[in-house]
Amino acid sequence: MPGTDAIVYKGYKDLALAKLKEIGIRVWSDVILETEQGRFEGIILPRSETADHDHIVIKLKNGYNIGVRADKVRSAKEVNYKEAIYKIPESEFPRDEEKPNVTLLGTGGTIASRLDYRTGAVIPAFTPGELYGAVPELADICNMKTEKLFGVFSENMGPEQWIGTAQAIGREIRNGVDGIVIGHGTDTMHHTAAILSFMVQNTPVPIVMVGSQRSSDRPSSDAALNLRHAVYTAAHGDIAETMICMFGPTSDQYGLLHPGTRVRKMHSSYRSTFRTIGDIPLAKVTTDSLTHLTSHYKHRRKDKNVAIDAVFDPRVTIVYYYPNMKPDIIDSLIEHDYKGIVIAGTGLGHVNKPLYPALKRARDAGVAVFMTVQTLWGFVQMYVYETGREMLQLGVIPCSNMLPETAYVKLGWALAHSNDVDELQSIMLTPISREITEREPYNGYLIFQGGLPEVEEFIQKVKR
Repeated sequence: MPGTDAIVYKGYKDLALAKLKEIGIRVWSDVILETEQGRFEGIILPRSETADHDHIVIKLKNGYNIGVRADKVRSAKEVNYKEAIYKIPESEFPRDEEKPNVTLLGTGGTIASRLDYRTGAVIPAFTPGELYGAVPELADICNMKTEKLFGVFSENMGPEQWIGTAQAIGREIRNGVDGIVIGHGTDTMHHTAAILSFMVQNTPVPIVMVGSQRSSDRPSSDAALNLRHAVYTAAHGDIAETMICMFGPTSDQYGLLHPGTRVRKMHSSYRSTFRTIGDIPLAKVTTDSLTHLTSHYKHRRKDKNVAIDAVFDPRVTIVYYYPNMKPDIIDSLIEHDYKGIVIAGTGLGHVNKPLYPALKRARDAGVAVFMTVQTLWGFVQMYVYETGREMLQLGVIPCSNMLPETAYVKLGWALAHSNDVDELQSIMLTPISREITEREPYNGYLIFQGGLPEVEEFIQKVKR
């Protein structure tokens, strides 16, 4: 029958497809594979269209997926077979008039999911009923409403999505919601958190962004716990700001709430990837408690007043300075009608002298150029060395201790209000939501270098 292979051997081609046919095994079969590397028991999973064609993917009984090279398989036995059904069982989300109301806005990715261990399928959950089926503990925290705004990977989030999200937040606040959770991919979550801090001002309720570093088909997934932490914060927390809620330590002891303009993803795969930069986190949160780490925050209010200023001018860019950078980089931006440039400079905020003529040309063309530091921690200090003072004369504006990504999104937001360089400088250097701080706390910057005896002794004391 035409198309049978596509149904039975989803995604498999060439060597792997030939081997599956030879041993009589279908996708979703519960099997025992005897290979040259030993015995593997689990479920045969589909392959993506872009995957290689030499390996058979099997979900082991411990939940991990591995690839077994097809030509290493000696024999196979099918123990069971049940094709996956990509739908999570729904139950009505219980409603309790005594509980706060939380809205979950989805921008893309899997907010939560349930793993069908018989089929190996990861089933995404998004509706209240699906979320209740996947993470039933949410019903103990709040009444939940969900709305899917977008369905994009986080790297595809941009001005259109930022504006739409801000507008949706405003609508929900005016409708009387007690807290908002935003499901978002982790790669650009800190960009979105920063821009929402400017687009949504004077919020009376918590706005909590959350994601997961590891998908729900992995035993070490952080998805459900992050979601529970975020929902608890939105429902019961007192911090009325835009925040990111993700794992604190690498273990599942608690989550941390990071201010939206002072947070950054610092590791590609660790669950504790997000860190507050140049400050300390706002609070730590568990599934039923919230401990404030600072007393300086905006408190929850009972009104429905919020200022939504959802605008963005895309004629802005960020340039990471590197040794031997050529002036044509800056000239190209001027020629392509960019109106704002954020530079992540070295040290206290420096670039090389060959860029000076291009920086002058940018000033003469009315392009606003702002300096941040690629060290991330610390302040731009352009009065210290001759290099900095010369750039100040060329019109480069120091951005204090604003993070480069935060400066980038704030400049795009500011450009939507004015193209005048002096007015832009005023907007950029007037703090709105922690993006500029008077000083960095003594315990904001801590790096423990592994291998040193005193550090290893400390790690052993706190490691779990």
